[in-house]
Amino acid sequence: DAWRTVCLNQFHDIIPGSSIGEVYEESQQQYADLTEDVTQIRGEALDALSGKLDGEVLLVNATSFAQRDLVFIPGDATARLTRDGATVPVQPAESGIWIDAGELAPYSVTALQVITGNEQQADVHRQQLHATQRQVSPMVLENSLLRVECNKDGDITRIFDKAANREVLPPGEIANQFQAFEDRPSDWDAWDIEIFYDDKMWPAGPASSIEMIEDGELRQTVEIKRRILNSHYTQRISLNHNSPRLDFDTHIEWNERHILLKVAFPVNVLAPHATYEIQWGNVQRPTHHNTSWDWARFETCAHKWVDLSEGNYGVSLLNDCKYGHDIHDNVIRLTLLRSPTRPDPTADYGEHQFKYSLHPHTGSWSEETQREAYLLNDPILVYRSRVEGSRPAERLSTLSSLLSASSPNVIIETIKRAEDGNGIIVRLYESQRKRGPVQLHAGFEVQTAWETNLLEENETELSVENNSIHLELNPYQIMTLRLKTG
Repeated sequence: DAWRTVCLNQFHDIIPGSSIGEVYEESQQQYADLTEDVTQIRGEALDALSGKLDGEVLLVNATSFAQRDLVFIPGDATARLTRDGATVPVQPAESGIWIDAGELAPYSVTALQVITGNEQQADVHRQQLHATQRQVSPMVLENSLLRVECNKDGDITRIFDKAANREVLPPGEIANQFQAFEDRPSDWDAWDIEIFYDDKMWPAGPASSIEMIEDGELRQTVEIKRRILNSHYTQRISLNHNSPRLDFDTHIEWNERHILLKVAFPVNVLAPHATYEIQWGNVQRPTHHNTSWDWARFETCAHKWVDLSEGNYGVSLLNDCKYGHDIHDNVIRLTLLRSPTRPDPTADYGEHQFKYSLHPHTGSWSEETQREAYLLNDPILVYRSRVEGSRPAERLSTLSSLLSASSPNVIIETIKRAEDGNGIIVRLYESQRKRGPVQLHAGFEVQTAWETNLLEENETELSVENNSIHLELNPYQIMTLRLKTG
């Protein structure tokens, strides 16, 4: 039932925002009901797992990448956590704690033990939290990999990549610039963006407030409040201690009509083509307007990331829900909002919350760009066990990888029960235009394996050895498998 609801709301007028307002009132309620139902199902599943795990907090990595990101634990900010007996590094925050739990294996569940704090620890926590909110150089974010500098207007004036020893921005340019454009298509108001949209452009005004709200060993965050035209927005720009990824968590009160909003990142990269991720693959588009065909492709859709890379360096722009982009010369722009009035006079009007990230890297884009994009869209799930009473004497600290692939260019996108109930369906794809052998490793007993079609009909039996399946993949190949455990 949940899948039917999701698929219904993928209809071609519902999903891009070109339906009447009543459609979205109904679909929002459907999504709310769906979220409640699937959250309950997920909770029941995690409760079943937590009964066998030695810990009160579960961290679930639901991607095929090993993840090393910080994790936010809401609730008691005085608690201490351990993993396999070792204390987990912690940084207090407003309504919980940030932790560095170390590497989490693909498709794994890790248990953390909670040691409840006392009043003395609560006093220490309050002092630590106050220290993270002090006014210590709110213009700079820095870790061992990156240094980011802002001016008094809230613009990013410098991003220095320490690992590559190079400037990410061209001289004199500013990054994360909000740009508003007059958006009046000649026809099909909510459907079209015209090529002349950028004839009129208004930048954001200077910041009304800049404050360092997190300044600890694990994470730094600066909060910037600004205005563009009639709309106010707040951004929390964050840098974790172990990552070159710069996050922009954005809340905006959008009060415009017939205005298109973009954010621009000029980068110090020269490349004739940019790469755009699409569903289970990627495509390249020119960064120039040398021909009428190039000129006509002034806006390009992408899913989780786009990338501009030269021979030995590049920059990826990741997002969690925004799919319109344009990359011309060395400027990467992401389309954030529109405000058409037909067929819905109030389209996009009101509050919005979204997140995008800048990820500089050496060489061309790789599995690191993909891993960071998946993590942004599917962050580590935090679950507090509801299991009470007795548990087995022997409990596990980790449920290791359910499935993993030997090659980082192979992404396991889907794991589900077979529609006929006979085994587990796995769908994976090759993501970097590479050909060759791959070993798929299962964390459970596999007796037989089959390659199937999309209807889950068996086609070719595969060899299984020690719960591993040998595959031969072509560039960008999508493959569906049936794994039987008994």
